[in-house]
Amino acid sequence: MANFHVIAGASRSPVYPEVRRIGVSDVVTALRQGFNDFWEKPSHYVFLCLIYPIAGLVIARWTSGAHMLPLLYPLMSGFALLGPLAAIGLYEISRRREQGLDTSWRHAFDVVRSPAIPSIIAAGALLFAIFIAWLLTAQALYENLFGTMRADTISGFLQQVFTTEQGLRLIIWGHLLGLAFAVMVLCTSVVTFPLLIEHDVGAFAAIMTSVKAVLLNPIPMALWGMIVMTLLALGFITLFAGLAIVIPVLGHATWHLYRRVVEPEVSMRVNAAR
Repeated sequence: MANFHVIAGASRSPVYPEVRRIGVSDVVTALRQGFNDFWEKPSHYVFLCLIYPIAGLVIARWTSGAHMLPLLYPLMSGFALLGPLAAIGLYEISRRREQGLDTSWRHAFDVVRSPAIPSIIAAGALLFAIFIAWLLTAQALYENLFGTMRADTISGFLQQVFTTEQGLRLIIWGHLLGLAFAVMVLCTSVVTFPLLIEHDVGAFAAIMTSVKAVLLNPIPMALWGMIVMTLLALGFITLFAGLAIVIPVLGHATWHLYRRVVEPEVSMRVNAAR
């Protein structure tokens, strides 16, 4: 029964919400609303999200000390793959603000008591599996190009990457493969977690709704993906400090994007699983 609940949610069959067509202006509006949510009580959200820049610095130190420099960039870029799950508490804050409820930061942890938590865990496990697959792919690519030639210092690694033919191929193929993984995550999670927070529809239905949202709105969703990657890159450039602002803004904006893409509950259709 628990396994069925993860698939179908609270109903006897999977619930598939209607998906709207949106435009570029909707993406811009969602981003502005996300910033407004952040600006309401920025100190709370910065405190809540300090874990992300701290985790980034720990990752950078760990990869350097453990001679795992080739995985430093894949690990940092992997933040984008796990971001939809990492920001789940922020969706709850935006939902509460929308309903005029208390938006204290402690309510970000209310999601652990959600009836949809089994489905949230299942969808999160999918993202984590994609993240691990990305790391293994990045490592395999590096070893295929450089073999056992491992750099022991950051300067040596940078020289290896930017001054050799293998390094150029690593940059090109690494970014192409990373783009493929990013598109996979965008399709499977852009509205998955906000939907599960509001409606216990089951992980399968939530993921399928997310895929449909991307297929129905390819240009706006591509723009959203580029915005996410650009802002995360700015966060990394600032030695992870910028992530304390970028992560909450994107988290809140994701909720408002979901609001514009998915129809309200009264329009939801209940279909039998095929």
